Amino acid sequence: MRVLPAALATALLVPALNLPTAAVAVGRTTVRGGRAGLPAAAPPCPNVPAPATRPPQPPPPDDAAARAVGGAALATAGLAVPPAVAAPPAVTATSWVVADLDSGAVLGGCGPHEYGVPASVQKLLLAATMLPRLDPQREVTVTAEDLAIEPGSSAVGLAEGGHYRIETIWLGLLLKSGNEAANALARLGGGPDGQAGGIRAMNEEARQLGALQTHAVTPSGLDGPGQFTSAYDLALIARACFADPNFRRWTATRTAEIPGQPALREKPFQIQNDNQLLYRYPGALGGKTGFTDLARHTYVGAAQRNGRRLLVTLLGAEIPTQRGWEQGAALLDWGFSLPGDAAVGRLVRPGELTGASPSPSGPASALAGGERLRGAPTTDPTPWSGPAPALGVGALLVAGGAVLLARRRRHAVRAHTSGTGRGR
Repeated sequence: MRVLPAALATALLVPALNLPTAAVAVGRTTVRGGRAGLPAAAPPCPNVPAPATRPPQPPPPDDAAARAVGGAALATAGLAVPPAVAAPPAVTATSWVVADLDSGAVLGGCGPHEYGVPASVQKLLLAATMLPRLDPQREVTVTAEDLAIEPGSSAVGLAEGGHYRIETIWLGLLLKSGNEAANALARLGGGPDGQAGGIRAMNEEARQLGALQTHAVTPSGLDGPGQFTSAYDLALIARACFADPNFRRWTATRTAEIPGQPALREKPFQIQNDNQLLYRYPGALGGKTGFTDLARHTYVGAAQRNGRRLLVTLLGAEIPTQRGWEQGAALLDWGFSLPGDAAVGRLVRPGELTGASPSPSGPASALAGGERLRGAPTTDPTPWSGPAPALGVGALLVAGGAVLLARRRRHAVRAHTSGTGRGR
């Protein structure tokens, strides 16, 4: 295992967290499963019923420093919440995070750095990577390679040899979770190596964002050996996506038309956004649903209320009573009920852990589009400046180490939120 430079290891520990001691004391007393440096005496997460954890295959190596990104209070398999606040709702997700989209404050979480499997929420990492690289107005041709997706997995219905604007492919990706759309975008943004280059770029982007527990193997989120993420990493990735105005527009789009392909005798057809939060949650901004047999249900959603924008991410959920978006909505309600200064950690800024310049540049609220939200501050209200409190830094520094075909036509597309199918 590569030893972290002291500066980077320190950056992984709550740099400049201005939090009350009680807020970061949750779960600091014991070691989970005998793994050095992993605090886990926090209260258990309110999971009802508690689902069986499905770790990635093969599981990634343990890395206490990666688990401490954003604050030592987040390095727990249990519950991390501010002191003296209402308990979060019981959900079936094995891990989750609620964060402020503008300030980056983490309001609470359950096993924020526990490894999980992303399913289609991995398409957000694809978006964060390729949005700056691809001109949405450019017209491209869909290939047989793009359509080589797992039988039974989600597709938007793009036609081989069809000509589409890249914006149309983004809409197919974000509204219908089209796996062929993911393949096409990864290929188009992957340079000479095509789709393989796109996946490599996704992993580079994850490191740039500080998502040290994320590794992509497929562009779509279809399961692959060695593919994993965490609820905290998903929050970093989603925040980067919401920094892009095109993403904010597309993820909030309810319906779109896929143009016909006269040369292929393909008629135009309409698609609807599978994210039910948009239809049923006041102030919903968008997000992404996901499901595979291994990952179970995964979800990312964002909403605004009274000039405040919150983000929720969750992994490993079952849906006996609540679908993924409903569990996300319940956690958003809880987050909106908390005081504006409540926090147990923070989302690190792009480039912070690598020493690279953030891209795009600007204050956190501007990066997340906060300057366009009425009532939102135009500067980061939580600057995270000043000395970090004493939180067992020495132990974590010692333990620290860096982690690193079927073409489906539109008539066969199933609803992404139906809970069926192999990859959604």
